[in-house]
Amino acid sequence: MAHICSISGEATEEPVVSPSSGHIFDRRLIVKYITENGTDPISGNALSEDQLIGLKSGDGGSAPRNVSATSIPSLLKMLQDEWDTVMLNSFSLRQQLQVARQELSHALYQHDAACRVIARLSKELTAAREALSTLKPHTASKEKDVSMEVDENAEEAHGISEAIIKSLEEKSKSLTAERKSRGKNLPSGLASQEDFSNFKQKAAHTGIHSTGTPGITSLDVKGSLALTGGADKTVVLYNFEKEEIVQTFKGHTKKINAVVLHPDGKTAVSASSDSQIRVWSSKESAATAVIDVHQGAVTDISLNATGNYILSASDDAHWAFSDINTGKSLCKVPSDSESQVAMFCIEFHPDGLIFGTGTADSVVKIWDLKSQTNAANFPGHTSAVRSICFSENGYYLATGSEDGEVKLWDLRKLKNLKTLSTQGSQPINDISFDMTGTYLAIGGQNVQLLHVKSWQECVTLTDNTAAVTGVRFGENARSLLSSSMDKSLRVFSI
Repeated sequence: MAHICSISGEATEEPVVSPSSGHIFDRRLIVKYITENGTDPISGNALSEDQLIGLKSGDGGSAPRNVSATSIPSLLKMLQDEWDTVMLNSFSLRQQLQVARQELSHALYQHDAACRVIARLSKELTAAREALSTLKPHTASKEKDVSMEVDENAEEAHGISEAIIKSLEEKSKSLTAERKSRGKNLPSGLASQEDFSNFKQKAAHTGIHSTGTPGITSLDVKGSLALTGGADKTVVLYNFEKEEIVQTFKGHTKKINAVVLHPDGKTAVSASSDSQIRVWSSKESAATAVIDVHQGAVTDISLNATGNYILSASDDAHWAFSDINTGKSLCKVPSDSESQVAMFCIEFHPDGLIFGTGTADSVVKIWDLKSQTNAANFPGHTSAVRSICFSENGYYLATGSEDGEVKLWDLRKLKNLKTLSTQGSQPINDISFDMTGTYLAIGGQNVQLLHVKSWQECVTLTDNTAAVTGVRFGENARSLLSSSMDKSLRVFSI
């Protein structure tokens, strides 16, 4: 206000007095201020131009200047004082700015710490809820616990009920009828051997699982959906055509060893080294059922054609048959009555009444589900059998071992038809037939595609930079998906 209140002896405007504050102003300056603000600059009260009182000297001249302010030294001192005031004010503002910055920085650190605490508590709450869900069946009274134990023992002794066997047989008959109606005619759109020369990588998705614990350990595919399990203990449902994650399932406490995607595309099943099998729904991230039947790591699982039951193999030398809707195990059978041999892979026959297993002692076993007995054995591998797959026609079985050998077995003649050795004798982690049984995909250090009847190699895909853990054909073998320990889900197509 010093500039507004000051009166210059050289001013051409007459000085005026504000009746509100009693201060003297240049008329030009005070009128401009009133026009903009409508108040007295000193008192802040409402003021209009009409209320201003003009001042005039006796001789009609301008207001006299103080004698002490007319000399050059006095004017210089006034300017110096004004400069000092400005500098002091600037220094004060800088100090206030520094204090404000420090307070803001402290507030940001507090906010970040609060966010971390909230995230940790949310994670612990989720884990507690999942643990509580697994304990709910045991929270009843002691009498109910006893009755439940009796019922469970009775169920284990009874094994698979007649109603379940009947549903399995009906499904098997319908599948056999469908296969006969199709005959041996191949689909018109099936890829030819020549088409595979144009088989190239279309996409590589590396951000599905955590980068902190790298590696996709298992894969299953239905349509445009891929279900992957990782070393990061999570299971992810991924739409690879839209390139978006549908759902991330968390609950396992150790790495995932196998995953199965239900044909409905909404239900998923996973097996982990934490000895549990979990059933998931795409609508929620928490498990809908937990099957805790094994005492060792669950190494592989296979879904029955009915879509209601799951087979599981484990390091505890047992296989189990369970209901994924109720989460209950219907039977548990040792792989060998004389010795404890770990089971590494398991697969249902397309008809769903028999299945095959691969064991640590390099033997391939065929089992009858209804009688829960070992129906046939295929010795021949020289190392542990890690992967197994039936052809869709139900006649052939392919197995892969740790020493890099792939064997094809004829189920009708119970003999080995063909033995192949992969380059470098790398372990075979996964094998898969296409829907017609014409082509076989082998996942080892790379991905190899073979024509089954001629046993000619169609193409070798070397895009993966680490071991391939899963391979699945797309429709009419015109595309293929692979998962790898290099964190990638790769899509190949013609």
